[in-house]
Amino acid sequence: MSETNAVTLTAEQLGPEARFAVYYAPPMASDWWREGCRWLQRDPHTQAVLEAPSVPGLNGNLTELTREPRRYGWHATLVAPFRAAPGVTATQLHSHVLAWAARQQRFDVPVQVTQLDGFIAVVPAAADAADRADAQSAVGALAADAVRACAALRAPPTAAELERRRTMKLSARQEALMLTWGYPFVFEEFRFHMTLSNRVESADARAIQSWWQARLPALGPLPLDGAALFVQTAPQNDFVLWQRLPFAQEVAQ
Repeated sequence: MSETNAVTLTAEQLGPEARFAVYYAPPMASDWWREGCRWLQRDPHTQAVLEAPSVPGLNGNLTELTREPRRYGWHATLVAPFRAAPGVTATQLHSHVLAWAARQQRFDVPVQVTQLDGFIAVVPAAADAADRADAQSAVGALAADAVRACAALRAPPTAAELERRRTMKLSARQEALMLTWGYPFVFEEFRFHMTLSNRVESADARAIQSWWQARLPALGPLPLDGAALFVQTAPQNDFVLWQRLPFAQEVAQ
């Protein structure tokens, strides 16, 4: 049984506590969107609460194992969460990223499911290392362009935010990126991924990977036909999908 509590946010409702993020989110009518939201048991656009699927071989509780990614919604990060710079309104921010999206071209990304730093994620895949590098390069270029486009809209991170990031034992390069761009994992440090779990034990990791790998042939490649502007209205709240940001047409052949 699902429960829907649709939230319609206006720009005027988004105060100084709000954080914004530019994410990739699969098309709303796609199986990728339906499967990902069902897996995380929440649709961040409609706020529907969804019933968890049954995963053979899973020892832990799926609702608990997906608690962290559920808070952010089904997505891949392009521009990490940030507060708007002084004087920048939510309406201005939306208009700016909508115009950025209209300059992008659509493309598909073949994917696989793997472990990243202890959690499970959907990542670019290809027949060989060279093709995988090309796929990562395409999404990396998209994310880098988004980061640059949003630079003037972003308030600098607070001292508390910087210290929280530093608990991750950043490299010197990651520290420099964080101070300049507000986030340590941008440009050459960026890795496109759609998070499926918290950090999990090996048996649960295998069960999650098996469940998703069995569905990949039917799902096909990820269609990157747009981005989405997500918003967190207050620190204790989940992120919601506020606005879709459609890309331009496919690259001409």
